[in-house]
Amino acid sequence: MSENPSIKRLQVSKFKLSALLDITMAINENLPQEELLKRYERLLREDLNIGKILIFKFSTDWELILTAGCTEDMYRDIDVNRDLIPIREITYNSDYEENYLRHFDITIPVIHKGSPLAYVLIGDIDEEEKGMSPTIKHLHFIQTLSNIIMVAIENIRLFNESLRQEAIRKELELASRMQTMLIPNNETLPRTDKIWVSAFYHPHYDVGGDYYDCLRLSEHEVGFLIADVSGKGISAALLMSNFQANLRALFTADIPLEDMIRILNQRVIENANGEKFITLFVAKYHTAFRKLEFINAAHNPPVFFDGMNKNLTKLETSCLGVGMLDHIPRIDTGEFTVSPGSKIICYTDGLSELHDENDQEMGTRAIEACISDGQSIEENIRGIIASQNILTGNKNIFDDITLIGAQFF
Repeated sequence: MSENPSIKRLQVSKFKLSALLDITMAINENLPQEELLKRYERLLREDLNIGKILIFKFSTDWELILTAGCTEDMYRDIDVNRDLIPIREITYNSDYEENYLRHFDITIPVIHKGSPLAYVLIGDIDEEEKGMSPTIKHLHFIQTLSNIIMVAIENIRLFNESLRQEAIRKELELASRMQTMLIPNNETLPRTDKIWVSAFYHPHYDVGGDYYDCLRLSEHEVGFLIADVSGKGISAALLMSNFQANLRALFTADIPLEDMIRILNQRVIENANGEKFITLFVAKYHTAFRKLEFINAAHNPPVFFDGMNKNLTKLETSCLGVGMLDHIPRIDTGEFTVSPGSKIICYTDGLSELHDENDQEMGTRAIEACISDGQSIEENIRGIIASQNILTGNKNIFDDITLIGAQFF
């Protein structure tokens, strides 16, 4: 006697409900991707008698996440973009002439938010002697189940990614606070009747690759510098932090600037493995003799305003940047006497490469306009910041912006 069709339909309905409940509970328990795929595989292979299951899923790229009952030769020639992307509905693979999907009977696309999220390929379907395979009859149920599982796995990935991004954000916040502690604030800079120093630091991201410093080297000497690491991000910030430690250990009244540059070059080579370099301008000012001694290691030339003749001069490059070569072949040290009322402004390329309303690089125009206006160095730097809208939403900013200036009395 054949089984009552109504009873059989009821059994099938119970099976589907039970399967969906089991999968839903597994998702609600926040089970990992591996466990969800195990349950999915068990349902298809043990309950629906499907011999082979292959799943390609997209996250940042297409990847193979399940190969149940398959050998590598069955899927290694499958190209997702060529063979699967065109498929937008349940498809019988025998319909294709040149068929890289020949080892699988059916392809089930999982479309999420209008885009393919996954492709489920099934094969070795258990056929009954009479009538249609139960698997074929329940393909839409399999598709529904696949959709639930794939979207759940994608949500797990997105959740884990958000946790990772949050952890990175917190690490960056900590790194930013620590880096800010390495940058002197204006209140600690030398401000006497001989020299007045003012500075500004604006990292484009949480951490930056720019650096400035100013040190009292002796009773009559002040040292100051500005530096910029090639590249951006965490690696640039770490290299600059290491550079700061080395510089502060080396920069004294006794060491010649040329010797210091050569030692710093060796340290950067050792720490950066030739992958990054640092440009810098470093100077010593002797307040009693009014002598300014400097080296420009491939940095943007600072703008110097002569207080006596009102001329503007750019202190050009005198050697390679540190870390560019294992050995710097030549270093030229500049030296001149500073007249009262003179000023200097050092900057990084985040400022000079800003574009104006005509999409032209600003260069040193803003600095030249401010440094010669008769105001104090502190007001000059504030004027540059204001004129370029640096703190009020200049959308052209794409790099760290750093300034350090000194006024000589």
